[in-house]
Amino acid sequence: MTTQDIFTSINELYDRRREVELGGGDERIEKQHERGKLTARERIELLLDPGTFVEVNPFIEHRSTDFGLADVKGPGDGVVTGYGKVNGRPVYLFSQDFTVFGGALGEMHAKKIANVMDMAAKNGAPFIGLNDSGGARIQEGVVSLDGYGHIFYRNAIYSGVIPQISVIMGPCAGGAVYSPAITDFVFMVDKTSQMFITGPKVIETVTGEKITSEDLGGSKVHNSISGNAHFRGGSEEEVLEMVRALIGYLPQNNEEKPPRLEHNEEDDYREDITDIVPFDGLRPYDVRKVVEQVVDEGSFMEVQKEFAKNIVVGFARVKGEAVGLVCNQPKFMAGGLDIDSSDKASRFIRFCDSFNIPLITFEDVSGFFPGVKQEHGGIIRHGAKILYAYSEATVPKITVILRKAYGGAYVALNSKSIGADLVFSWPNAEIAVMGPQGAANIIFAREIANSDNPEETRAKKIEEYREKFANPYVAASHGMVDDVIDPRETRIKLIQALEMMRTKKEDRPKKKHGNIPL
Repeated sequence: MTTQDIFTSINELYDRRREVELGGGDERIEKQHERGKLTARERIELLLDPGTFVEVNPFIEHRSTDFGLADVKGPGDGVVTGYGKVNGRPVYLFSQDFTVFGGALGEMHAKKIANVMDMAAKNGAPFIGLNDSGGARIQEGVVSLDGYGHIFYRNAIYSGVIPQISVIMGPCAGGAVYSPAITDFVFMVDKTSQMFITGPKVIETVTGEKITSEDLGGSKVHNSISGNAHFRGGSEEEVLEMVRALIGYLPQNNEEKPPRLEHNEEDDYREDITDIVPFDGLRPYDVRKVVEQVVDEGSFMEVQKEFAKNIVVGFARVKGEAVGLVCNQPKFMAGGLDIDSSDKASRFIRFCDSFNIPLITFEDVSGFFPGVKQEHGGIIRHGAKILYAYSEATVPKITVILRKAYGGAYVALNSKSIGADLVFSWPNAEIAVMGPQGAANIIFAREIANSDNPEETRAKKIEEYREKFANPYVAASHGMVDDVIDPRETRIKLIQALEMMRTKKEDRPKKKHGNIPL
């Protein structure tokens, strides 16, 4: 082979690569942009650190000959796969190309994704899927369904091994939505991304219901009603920046700890925190304001902000150390636990435990939410998930009781009895089987009824019960509270606790896996 032959073959390589990089061609790229969507490669460029992307399997093509596919080229088979870096740390990813077969998944498309998933697991790095797919490639028949199976299997097997993130950036229907549902976090883009098992046309045919794609499975629906998604943003650029931010809190894999950042020296004594929580247990407040006083400034990243608002979960940093927060939110449903909030908290707790992220619980709970709808919906089963998740977790677990801690909800929210390492209480907290009002009405019912002045007697008995049982010192005397603390020293106590437990190790009985009440 002459030098000229070598250069000819090199030029052919670059020609082929340019063809692959063009995807479905200029016309389809323009249509993608008209829909307000970026191309698969533009998304990768935004997500990864500049110049770090390395593509794998760029020249794979479909091998189907049915339904006219023999004469149809599909560069890269509709998906771009490879690896790169986010904030200097390796990640693996795929990005579906809607300009090629509408991003529909076929045999070789799935093979590319499965291959890069295996690479991520072997090398212990997060895996990110940028989804923009019409679902299974119908022309390929059952092999496309088999391809989905290979992906689902890896989603499940690698769950808890490497962080898995799904970004929905277009329509995702049918089998295309099950993989995101197994992954740890789902991001969506307002107005351009949807998820549904069956689309509006099928629903209208089968049930007669008429609904738009956006109302059926848009970003707002899945972030606020179904709880299938965790984050949403107004544009693809905003969403991809959110993904980068999330990765900053996560370790590379389950054998590492999250990255610790440098922190600014600041006064950890927080004078203003006492003004946030009203002494009156019936008055609402925003628990996020407590969080802001305790964590590093600007570090709180809330998860599922619009779903089950009676509980707040998310990531933050305390002196540069990543932590997971689970907080009752008295602004909604008095902070009580219901079916959705139980599911939301449990899944977040289990994620943090899988990836060595310490858990901090801010507790102000009146109990599990009552009602026929809750009972018939399975609040017993759903509430038990919180008990299971906290009991199972072996990461450092700290609870701060801010105000109320009543009944089974007190036990469920990381009490000492189910494995909390440290439980702190503010001095105004009420820790009891139930609130003083309800307890007094039951215990002293006859005495109140026979009194000459029932209301005065009731008030006295409520105060008597509060003094005897509904205060943190009774629980502290039994070792259920490790310390009653000055609220202004909450951040200091948490810093000390996290430093003390940085080397914590705890084992559970050997088993295949537990059977969480799903």
